[in-house]
Amino acid sequence: MISRNAQGEDKKIQLELKRNGDIPSHIAVIMDGNGRWAKKRGLPRIAGHTEGVESVRDIVEASGQLGVEYLTLYAFSTENWKRPKDEVSLLMRLLMHALRDETDKLYENNVRVHTIGETTSLPQEVQDELFDAIEKTKQNTGLKLFLALSYSGRWDITKAAQQIALDVQYKKLQPSEINDKTITRYLSTADVPDPDLLIRTSGEFRISNFLLWQLAYSEIYISTACWPDFRRKDLYNAIAEYQQRERRFGLVSEQVASPKSKTGYARRLFKHVAGL
Repeated sequence: MISRNAQGEDKKIQLELKRNGDIPSHIAVIMDGNGRWAKKRGLPRIAGHTEGVESVRDIVEASGQLGVEYLTLYAFSTENWKRPKDEVSLLMRLLMHALRDETDKLYENNVRVHTIGETTSLPQEVQDELFDAIEKTKQNTGLKLFLALSYSGRWDITKAAQQIALDVQYKKLQPSEINDKTITRYLSTADVPDPDLLIRTSGEFRISNFLLWQLAYSEIYISTACWPDFRRKDLYNAIAEYQQRERRFGLVSEQVASPKSKTGYARRLFKHVAGL
């Protein structure tokens, strides 16, 4: 249980972040390093995944308190199915229990649960818990939590291309109408703004087939902490650094200069230039 003094200090930090600059509307996270965290401690890999659930709980709560609108967590990639069967089985059970245990709290905190990915490949009991979480929280109006499960960026783009091809075949779409805006509409994140900030933990410098299309102009923050050690103080550091960045969206500094909001001006100008 966090002490009253610690709660007060936490609120103070959050208020300072809000005063210092824009809070990212959409944060995406590659939660990496669970296995390495466990190995360093002589523990089985599943212990790292279990502790990682605590980090998820803390980051979701802090994001909602800060006013982040969208949080997308890379929970299980398409490639993760290639891991040893025992580990995958344990991961699925952990996911099932985490969804079951956390849904009520997510509902109470006004978090709305969504998912992206090939979720039909998940075990039925996981699908059932996921469906229950989505249904129970569907009226919530706060943080929109997207769980990327059995997801990969290439899968997302491939599915979009297949659907576009079908729509062209059935005369619902003309090839001349296909542009970047069209492709965005066919992705699993069609109704979600692109991430402002991508956080990757464990010090790795790669995006691991995550949101390949959507990350085109996202700011990237690499944390050396493994995911089980990544908590709200680390999130605050990532946001503080994000606030120091100049987001140019392919433009030059002079074009994005604005006394009120460089990011807002840059985004509007980028959309105008791109003809979106």
